[in-house]
Amino acid sequence: MNLLPFEKLVAARPRSFVPLTANLGDWSQIAPLFDLLAARAARAQLSADLERWLLDWSELNAALDEESARRYIAMTCHTDNAEAEQAYLHFVEHVEPEIKPRQFALEKIYAGHPARADLLKAGSNHPSRYTVFDRDVKNHVDLFRPENVALETEDAKLCQRYQKLMGTQTVAFRGEEKTLVQMGRYLEEPDRALRQEAWELVAQRRLQDADKCEEIFDLLIQLRTRIAKNAGFDNYLEFAFRHRGRFDYTPADCLKFHAAIASEIMPVVREIQEERRQHLQLDRLRPWDLAVDPHNRPPLKPFGQVNEMVARTQNIFRRLDAELAAGFQQMQDLKLLDLDNRKGKAPGGYQSTLSEARMPFIFMNAIGVQRDVETILHEAGHAFHAQATRGEDLYAYRGAPIEFCEVASMSMELLGNEFLEEFYPATEANRARKIHLEGIIGFFPWMAVVDGFQHWIYTHADHTRTERQTAYLELMDRFGGTIDWSGWETAKAHSWHRQLHIFLHPFYYVEYGIAQLGALEVWANSRRDKAMALRHYKQALALGGSRPLPELFHTAGCSFQFDAATIRPLIQLAGSELRKL
Repeated sequence: MNLLPFEKLVAARPRSFVPLTANLGDWSQIAPLFDLLAARAARAQLSADLERWLLDWSELNAALDEESARRYIAMTCHTDNAEAEQAYLHFVEHVEPEIKPRQFALEKIYAGHPARADLLKAGSNHPSRYTVFDRDVKNHVDLFRPENVALETEDAKLCQRYQKLMGTQTVAFRGEEKTLVQMGRYLEEPDRALRQEAWELVAQRRLQDADKCEEIFDLLIQLRTRIAKNAGFDNYLEFAFRHRGRFDYTPADCLKFHAAIASEIMPVVREIQEERRQHLQLDRLRPWDLAVDPHNRPPLKPFGQVNEMVARTQNIFRRLDAELAAGFQQMQDLKLLDLDNRKGKAPGGYQSTLSEARMPFIFMNAIGVQRDVETILHEAGHAFHAQATRGEDLYAYRGAPIEFCEVASMSMELLGNEFLEEFYPATEANRARKIHLEGIIGFFPWMAVVDGFQHWIYTHADHTRTERQTAYLELMDRFGGTIDWSGWETAKAHSWHRQLHIFLHPFYYVEYGIAQLGALEVWANSRRDKAMALRHYKQALALGGSRPLPELFHTAGCSFQFDAATIRPLIQLAGSELRKL
């Protein structure tokens, strides 16, 4: 199989432990490497020996992670390719289940190793380099249950089934087959009848698969609840917080965050919606009225071809920072971008790190709309994060907690927005900035819906589909503003099906809200001192995951708080900027 243009990408460091000829899709060739590490650990007497052992383990982890990433990338880029699908499923079904217990065995060896105490000794003026790593390994050891390995495999297979289902959804629109992503552009058209036709066609298509989505999700809830019970937790919510390493905030903090959004942000959301309704001269806002320009101007068209988007994004980074510009250029040179939308490609966008090469890959579905500009800036922020940690040899520290990873990406959206004239004339650039800021404000309520919905789901695991629907609709009423769904109540009740995080990455969404507050602080800092804000941003990125989450935020010039007192001045700044635009 040769579906990836970067097949010959080389490792950042020459291998010293994993054989170059090893087939990392064949467990029989991987198992001896775990055996060797286990045997060597017993011979490690000094902290220096244990540190060398950790680096060899890191090399193996990076090589395996890259093998997995390559297969995932190939599968998502080519959901209609049976060979790519089979290669991905083979790894999920026959390699990952074998890796997990062996990783746990090595983590257990490390946690009980006699040289561990010396490795963790702090210097007189600084904590041990391995403090965060040690905390995370201990957490993994505490949570691991062999009986959960098979359940996690079933979870991954159900998630792939959901992705395949979403990837096959198309509609026939005015004589042409369109993906649902491609249909999004029609929601920006001034012709309201056209917008309604496009929205309703997509809604009807999604509803055709509603029962299949519900069935998949029912099975996921059952699996995840069993996983939590096996690990000794009352419910999957409690398990997920520990599993995601949320040492610095609690479920109760998240509920307070939701409440702060309701009190501080929802009034602004309703103001924006009312302003939109008035400009559009409508009696009520409908779901197909939310993306069109409120002054009925034609949709923003930032580019025609994907190569134009890449070139103009490169110019933004050139104006922002020479080091970041060089990083984005390197990705182009190494063919680490797959950005166009096409049939047979999974929906959404992501950045994946090829951990042995220590290089980022960006996947998205560009169709020539303003959202594409926001997405490429966002994913580039993740890519810059990966590039900033290339010199870190400990695999675990080349990634950071998601809450801070998203600060990297969301900050880049806001910092890059200063140079949107690369895509538009001045007037349209300001229009794009306004769209972006309104989108940030509008995101917080949706985040509260997605996160609050999952809090309810996994603390009421024995619920019926009707009860689940009721809980979701209550959240939509609390955070949905003034949108009228009359006649499409069923579509509203199932609108969460499009949010892939609920299926694929449970409880991975509040991180976006926490990070968005951090990004707004980076942006606020840049308005006072651009050079200093960018310097702090890059310094924080370079730390990877080597420091606790509050310290990463502090290094970037942000506070790690997400209460009403933190939200209020940031939303006021965004509102003030909106009035200027």
